Amino acid sequence: MLCRRNSSFVDRGNVPVYLNVYDLTPINGYAYWFGLGVYHSGVEVHGIEYAYGAHEYPSTGIFEGEPKQCDGFTFRKSILIGKTDLGPLEVRATMEQLAENYKGSSYNLITKNCNHFCDETCIKLTGNPIPSWVNRLARIGKISGFMCNCVLPATINATKLGNNRINQDKSCEADTEKKKLRERSTIGATTSSSSSSSSPSVQVRGRSRKRRPRPASPLILGSSNA
Repeated sequence: MLCRRNSSFVDRGNVPVYLNVYDLTPINGYAYWFGLGVYHSGVEVHGIEYAYGAHEYPSTGIFEGEPKQCDGFTFRKSILIGKTDLGPLEVRATMEQLAENYKGSSYNLITKNCNHFCDETCIKLTGNPIPSWVNRLARIGKISGFMCNCVLPATINATKLGNNRINQDKSCEADTEKKKLRERSTIGATTSSSSSSSSPSVQVRGRSRKRRPRPASPLILGSSNA
């Protein structure tokens, strides 16, 4: 379903810019007709859809993917917001600039959600804002306290801008492995030192023999491991 907002919007070029709207809940089937609903949205330009979502890292939450195919959401409609004269590289540069402000860890339903991102992006590209009903629930949320984060699906097949989350995951895993190796090394050194110090030579009837080491206390090992 393709909709055009109105006949008074601004045209800045010849490349169309669409707002792709998705349902986050089946309730939208009823709420939509009252101008309400919980929606995710993305901006489509030059055959790429740009969107914004939440994650726990301090890197950008902006991601790109196939238009109208965002995993985890149900596509509802595409709205022609306007036109732009920016080329693919210029659009990409615009997203890089926005990435500094739209980090995954700073996502907030009321002040900075996916629809806020799309609104700012559409204004930058076309001079036109997105329809007010798309983000109306955020304004209502200021009164009702309703919260519903648009979290990035774990299976999303998209290229992220800025720092890559996969690389961050690998870095975290590497740090964890290094920590485990250090702990094991500390335990081994402690055990070896304990064995050496507890085996002194003593004279018994003219010959030397080693005293059997006393078993280490589990409490001591537990403390070393911690």
